[in-house]
Parts: sequence; C-alpha cells; structure tokens
Amino acid sequence: QGQLVESGGGLVQPGGSLRLSCAASGSTASLNVLDWYRQVPGKQREWIARIFTDGSTIYAPSVEGRFTLSRDSAKMTAYLQMDNLKPEDTADYICYSSPVWGQGTQVTVSS
Repeated sequence: QGQLVESGGGLVQPGGSLRLSCAASGSTASLNVLDWYRQVPGKQREWIARIFTDGSTIYAPSVEGRFTLSRDSAKMTAYLQMDNLKPEDTADYICYSSPVWGQGTQVTVSS
C-alpha cells in the first residue's frame, strides 16, 4: 500500500501564505482523486478541497478564493497553495487519496 506524506506547514502571520505538499510513495502509490482536510483538536475533521485526475478542483466555501489545489502527476505530488491566511485556518492539514491518509502537517496562523 502506498503512503502519503505532507510537508510545508509552519507558523505564518495573518494575511501570509504557505504551500503544502502531499507526496505519494510506495509500491502501489498512485495519485487519483485527492482531498485535503483539516483538523482542529476537539472539532470534527473538515473537508476543504479536492482535485480530480483531470486537474479540476472544488473547494469548501471557507477556503474558496484563498486556497488553490494543483498536482504534478509525474512527481505524484499535490500542492495546496494557501493565501490570505487567517487565524481560523490554524489546524493540522491532512491529505487523503483512497484508501490512504497522510499523517498531517501543522499550520499555525498567528501574529
């Protein structure tokens, strides 16, 4: 079974940007339909974006217009560009491509 590994999280000021990566690896790795979720302790995991194999995307209203999801199929990597970040975007960001979940990367938006 393949793995998904996120990277790119960190601390950023409100209004700033980060780019997260989700890389697929392993003997059966593939990058089909891929979703990003975010998780805040004590709250339900929130779906935020999906990218299809043809590159088309859909977003949750909470991030639409600020986040952009793309993919590089040759590198089996998906990228989540996050702009105009807000404190409420603080969460653990996790990618998912059935049936595999990544382990997450922490994003903190704070001044």
